[in-house]
Amino acid sequence: MSLPRLTKFFLSIAAFFAAVPAFAAEDTGVSVTPEPLFQLWGLQVTNSILASWVVAIGLIVVIRLIGGRAKLIPSRGQTVLETIVEGLRNLLSPAVGPKAFGAAFPLLVMLFIFILAQNWLGLIPGVGTIFWQRHGEWRELLRPANADMNSTIALAMLGILAWIVLSLIYAGPVFIFKDLFGNKANKDEVPGFIYYPMFLVFIAVGLLEVVSMLFRPVSLSFRLFGNVYGGENLIHSMSAILRWGLPIPFYFMEVLVGFVQALVFTLLVAVYIGLFCNHGDDHGHGEAHDHGDPEQPPAKAH
Repeated sequence: MSLPRLTKFFLSIAAFFAAVPAFAAEDTGVSVTPEPLFQLWGLQVTNSILASWVVAIGLIVVIRLIGGRAKLIPSRGQTVLETIVEGLRNLLSPAVGPKAFGAAFPLLVMLFIFILAQNWLGLIPGVGTIFWQRHGEWRELLRPANADMNSTIALAMLGILAWIVLSLIYAGPVFIFKDLFGNKANKDEVPGFIYYPMFLVFIAVGLLEVVSMLFRPVSLSFRLFGNVYGGENLIHSMSAILRWGLPIPFYFMEVLVGFVQALVFTLLVAVYIGLFCNHGDDHGHGEAHDHGDPEQPPAKAH
């Protein structure tokens, strides 16, 4: 099937699902809380959990199909995947630093791709217009997981946990303590009557930094949730006014917003990791340069 025909095919599907009337008596937009669908081994499965499973299984299948058939001359799918990975590598490497990048990069790639797929899930025809009946009530079968605060909090806690573990491994608790509460002034350049009282100033600054660290998972989760949830309600509102044509510009906007929010979330986690793990690299490189490159032959004496 050629590209123009494929485009027309997906547009016709989108138009069909956009014209499907809602089962509810009133269109109240996207609910703040996810709706339970069924129970599985005692677990209450909601429409956002089901959406997370669908995205996770879909990504695993796609990556396994592409990765299992990796060739020296890449296919189109392999080229797309390698381009995404290489672009993220070039973008995130300076933020994380060389010491922890090898350990942090798989997690960061996973976060970006998973969040991006979840953000774009609500734009797929059928999501939000296919319903599941339970106890005589019609409920949305799939709901974008990032429009559920529980999902964004879980992603934020995963990123913060990775930041803590990698910082302890690659920076160490002693360095972290000194970086937070240590005196940053140079003792040789600052008089003693100024240098020693500055310990109190830097301890107070360190306590403020600790408080800001405690709010990092809150800011990460609320930013992602607010943008995705607001976008879902915006599209619902535009579709309620006029199903044909009016929501289309907002679909393009949400494609951009979904990409930006996935990138911002991943970049912030990378920056948090690099705040401790990226220290001392320039100094180390300078020392190596002063002592000479061991791989280069010594210069000939004249």
